[in-house]
Amino acid sequence: MTARKRVGIQLAKQAQNQTIEKRYALELEALAPIADIVEIRADTPSEFAAGVGDVDAIITSWGLRIDREVIGAMRHCTVIGVGSVGVDMVDLEAATEAGIVVTNVPDVFIEEVADYALMLLLSVSRLTPLMQSLAREGRWYEARPILSRVPRVMGQTLGLYAFGNVARCTARRAKAFGMQVIAHDPYVSELEMSALGVEPVSFGELLERSDFLSIHAPHNAETEHVINAAALSRMKRSAVLINTARGPIVDEAALIAALKEGVIAGAGLDVLEQEPPAPDNPLLSMPNVLVTPHVASASTRMRPETRRRAAREVALVLRGRWPMSCVNPTVLPRVELARWQPYPMSRGPNR
Repeated sequence: MTARKRVGIQLAKQAQNQTIEKRYALELEALAPIADIVEIRADTPSEFAAGVGDVDAIITSWGLRIDREVIGAMRHCTVIGVGSVGVDMVDLEAATEAGIVVTNVPDVFIEEVADYALMLLLSVSRLTPLMQSLAREGRWYEARPILSRVPRVMGQTLGLYAFGNVARCTARRAKAFGMQVIAHDPYVSELEMSALGVEPVSFGELLERSDFLSIHAPHNAETEHVINAAALSRMKRSAVLINTARGPIVDEAALIAALKEGVIAGAGLDVLEQEPPAPDNPLLSMPNVLVTPHVASASTRMRPETRRRAAREVALVLRGRWPMSCVNPTVLPRVELARWQPYPMSRGPNR
C-alpha cells in the first residue's frame, strides 16, 4: 500500500483552535484519499522552515513568503500549491533548482477582477468619490458643472499592460462600453490579440495612446517598476492609471509625483507597494485617486473555489501526474510525473 503523503499548511500562532477536518474541509475534498494535512504553527519564514522538513507538499496563499530558506529545509517536498494567480510569494528560482513543482490557480476569480478593473475605471473617470462627497456635503449644484467637463467613456482608448486572462475579460467589458482596446504583451501572439478585437501595440504606443492604462501583469524582475517616472511622462496628461495586479509594478513615488504635478489625471488602485499603506500615504487623500484594499478578487465563490483548486493541483502531483497549471514548467522534465493532458494540435512546427 502506498504511504500516505503529508501536506503542510502554515497556521498562525494566534489562530483559533478547530479540528483539521473542519478547518481544511475544502482542501480535503481532493486530498483526503491520499494525504494528511499537517499544520505548521509559524509567524515567520524561519519558524515555518523548522516545520517543513518531512512534508511532501505545502499549500500557501498569503502571509509567509516561501523563500530559499524554507525551500532548502524541505527534504521530500515535490509541490508547492499557491492559492492565487500571482506567485510572487514563492521564490520560483529556488523551487525550480530544488526540483519542486509550483502551481497556481489562474482561472478561478478572473471575472471578479475584470469587473473590478472596469469599476475603478468608471469610478475615476466619472469622479464618483467626488460626486458622492458633494452630495453628502449638500453641495448638490456644484456637481454637474464639474462633470460636464469630463469626456464620456465611449470612444476612448483602454490600454492593457499584459494580455492574460483578466485582461481579456476586461477587454470584453470595455468593448461593451464602446471603448477602443489596445494591448502590449510580448508573450502573446499578435494574431491571438487581433482575433479578440484587440490591437497589439508596442510598450511606447501603449503609454502614448491610452486614455486609461490598466495593469494586468505578474510581478517579477521584468515588471518591477515598469511604470516609472519615464513611463508616466509619456502618457497623456488626461490619462488614468488602473492597477488590479501587483503594487510594485508601479513606482509609487513616481506615481505620486506625477499625480501632484498633473503628468497624468488620476488613478484607480486596488494594490500598492506597501500593504496596508502608511496612514500618511498621499494616495489616500488625493481627490483624483481611488484606493481600495486589495479586494478585487473577493466574492462568495473566490476563496472556497481557490482552496479547492489549489488542493486539486497538489493532489495531482502527489498522485504522480502533471498539474493543470505549473508556473515553473522547466522543472517538469526533471521530475517523475506522468503527463496526462492531451498534446495541443493547433500549432505546427512553424507556428
